[in-house]
Amino acid sequence: MHFAIDFPLSGEYSEPRLLAELARDVENAGWDGCFVWDHLLAGEGERVADSWITLAAMAAATGRIRLGPLVTPLFRRHPWRVAREAVTLDLLSGGRLVLGVGLGGDVFGEISTFHGPANDHTRAEMLDESLAIITGLWSGERFSFSGNHYQVTAAQFLPTPMQSPRIPIWVAGTWPRKAPFRRAARYDGAIPVAGDFSTAVTPAQVTDLIAFVRRSRTSDAPFDVVHYGTTTGDHEQDQRIVAPYARAGVTWWVEAIAPARHSLSDVRRRIHQGPPSVDP
Repeated sequence: MHFAIDFPLSGEYSEPRLLAELARDVENAGWDGCFVWDHLLAGEGERVADSWITLAAMAAATGRIRLGPLVTPLFRRHPWRVAREAVTLDLLSGGRLVLGVGLGGDVFGEISTFHGPANDHTRAEMLDESLAIITGLWSGERFSFSGNHYQVTAAQFLPTPMQSPRIPIWVAGTWPRKAPFRRAARYDGAIPVAGDFSTAVTPAQVTDLIAFVRRSRTSDAPFDVVHYGTTTGDHEQDQRIVAPYARAGVTWWVEAIAPARHSLSDVRRRIHQGPPSVDP
């Protein structure tokens, strides 16, 4: 199991220089990854930073840990821009980018405020078309696409990503809905969530979704399963928290930072305590 910190980019966490400093601390403390939210809004009057520019600052400040957005709602981004930005960030980081994607939601009014597509089915179509375009452009070959939402005519994007066969793509979804995990099975990882900010996916649910993904996979390539959780820094207590998820098949434990519940000083303390461990 790998261990990462997931930072919001709002409020006191909206300063890119601070996030670069925190990412360096995460790396030095022995964690394996550092991920960020990707939101345009985060509450009325709240300061918010851009995820991709912040990730560039974090990549320049580190040399080992995995980095990426968890997650980018692709309906609000031109897929060719995401393809170009992702390759640039992959090269800047030395091949450490993970691209987390999902449908997005309207919890912070990010769909309704900007009059985006409210229908889940429409955003799902846009997500599938976007992923086809992104992976096609990453190939470095001439690529064309014609869909309901996007069209591409004979585009060739160079350079290609540093990572091969591609930058890993992790797909988020609300379990037990099946469609997001059929989509995830076509890529490199799944990020199951329970559908709200207060309920965690259980180890038993992880076991069920992994079995479902395996039945849907057509490749035997490695596949990551991501779980958001919170640990304390106490080895024995954290062992009891994390071990059931490791046994269920989770490959990435992502420490969830909630601005309303975790002060910056608390987060710094937790980072420096280092990641949990799972005893054999």
